[in-house]
Amino acid sequence: MINKTQKGTFITLEGIEGAGKSTHIRYIHELLSQAGKKVLTTREPGGTDLGERIRDILLMQHELNIDAESELLLMFAARSQHLKQVILPALANGIIVLCDRFTDSTYAYQGGGRGVVSEKIDRLANLVHPNLKPDLTLLLDLPVDIGLERASKNGEADRFESEAVLFFESARQVYLNIAIADPGRVKVVNAIRDIDHIQQEIKSILQEHKLC
Repeated sequence: MINKTQKGTFITLEGIEGAGKSTHIRYIHELLSQAGKKVLTTREPGGTDLGERIRDILLMQHELNIDAESELLLMFAARSQHLKQVILPALANGIIVLCDRFTDSTYAYQGGGRGVVSEKIDRLANLVHPNLKPDLTLLLDLPVDIGLERASKNGEADRFESEAVLFFESARQVYLNIAIADPGRVKVVNAIRDIDHIQQEIKSILQEHKLC
């Protein structure tokens, strides 16, 4: 259900590498804009000058050895700036915010992938955004081998894309666990199919939430 206590609506897209988030977030932006909605598209880590610089650090291949907890803290530093500078002001002004990844990704990648215990992520989430969670999350799900094969066609792998298959299997399982625990918010979309079928399902979900 959409949170009626805030003026805007917060929609996030999640999924492992190769799930097609960038393609589908552009489709959603266009669909909602055509429906007369004010829409802001952003991403994590990133979305601000500071966030984009942190993103560059996090995605560096080989240059830096970043341990799991340092990575976690960098993610939330970027997120804190992103929320204060971009997301919360937009929501306060009645804008639909589309975000490519949010804290679910942290539970999946730093929690499932890196092995950081969920209690540490909980504490940081409660510190950085105690009263905010997405109104709707679209989880683009597909098998890891297919996702990595698709991602490999996009050029040189970044620091995350270079991780082992087990890393992504663990991340995917955390995502699916989140969807099971919060089915009202998280809608799992089968991302193996062709783009037209995926986007038709996405459109149906948005229509069910009276967003288009």
